[in-house]
Amino acid sequence: MKAGVWSAAPWTTVQEKPAGEKGCILRAGKGAAALPAEELELIQRSLNGDLEAWGEIVTRYKEAVFAVTLSILRNWADAEDATQDAFIRAYENLRHYDLSRKFSTWLFTVAANVAKNALRKRKRQKEPPLVEAEDDPAEEVHQDLRLAAVRRAVADLPEVYRMPVMLYYWHGLPVEEIAQVLGIPSGTVKTRLYRARALIRAKLVEEGVIRDAVG
Repeated sequence: MKAGVWSAAPWTTVQEKPAGEKGCILRAGKGAAALPAEELELIQRSLNGDLEAWGEIVTRYKEAVFAVTLSILRNWADAEDATQDAFIRAYENLRHYDLSRKFSTWLFTVAANVAKNALRKRKRQKEPPLVEAEDDPAEEVHQDLRLAAVRRAVADLPEVYRMPVMLYYWHGLPVEEIAQVLGIPSGTVKTRLYRARALIRAKLVEEGVIRDAVG
């Protein structure tokens, strides 16, 4: 993590907008999304250089954005850095946000792009697992063992399956929104979720966490 990120205002380390960029008005394309009035006000205030308003947006979305970056990077520290960078990038480009898109979808797309760029930079480095293996599983409660096994199975999924699973099951995003974030059809998201579930089940059977219904 970059110094000072956690000590003050997490993921809000942004520079005040230059005077020429203040006073921007949100643009709406065809079929403008119906944003909640409170959220629309926060976005507009942020455009006008109100960092407290942006801080409120960060507070609302930091966990979801972290889930997006973690699903791609599979490393807590790298995901935290990417989350911070994503909010900075989103703030700097907020004037380009189009009301025809749901704000969370736009923000998650920014986060996904930042995380993918970070992943490319560390391409040749070995990726640590999403969760560490238990030292002595026999001493763990069965429910904790099963949860840890599921998380390991998710961590081992190829990225094309891992990200939809984390967005859908960990953060509860609907299929349609995941499709927009990933830039793929909703049907493809459903297919990837189906295949991911099959891979996870196979992994759990292999580890003896669950029994194969066929066997």
